[in-house]
Amino acid sequence: MVIAIDGPAGSGKSTIAKLIAERKNFTYINSGKLYRAITLGCLRSKIDIKNSEKVIEFAKNTQISYDKDQVYLDGEDVTPFLHTDEIDRNSSPLSSIVPIRHIINDLIRSLSQGRDVVVEGRDMTTVVFPDADYRFYIDASVDARAKRRYDQGVSALSLTEIKDAILQRDAIDKNKVEGSLKIAQGVEYLDTSDLTIIEVYDKLIDKID
Repeated sequence: MVIAIDGPAGSGKSTIAKLIAERKNFTYINSGKLYRAITLGCLRSKIDIKNSEKVIEFAKNTQISYDKDQVYLDGEDVTPFLHTDEIDRNSSPLSSIVPIRHIINDLIRSLSQGRDVVVEGRDMTTVVFPDADYRFYIDASVDARAKRRYDQGVSALSLTEIKDAILQRDAIDKNKVEGSLKIAQGVEYLDTSDLTIIEVYDKLIDKID
């Protein structure tokens, strides 16, 4: 079974996807971490994210693997380094590079082969798994999303700066040449602005069960 979840940054989709996977004993795949890992590798290698040819070459020649919510880059667990302001700034432009999307999408499909999975990202319901058993779009107001990111305490930015960054990322994600963030026909939509994680979980599980 494939449960696919899309939504903008800070909507809570990662938290709810992971919770569903844990409680149903499914494999959880966070597509954003894979893009962030490539971003981290490029930054470490002094590759300009705007230089798409070098970014693509790096991605093709780097071993990326995913196991139990941990991301490995050439054998190194890079998970602890994936959520920084620098990675946030650069991962969205990198994910707009079409061949990079193909590399990551192929990897996600490969990881999902023969498994019960919960996958989440920006185009899981539209491009990667348009025929998933269950498809959800998790949304929230920009103010709610900014407050959630701020409360996580992982950013050095102010609440206003986080909100501005989210708006910029939304613009990039919704205008990608391929894999843009959008609500596909037949996808269950849920606004989580005023809901707790457990309330969101209950609503999704009601649909799934």
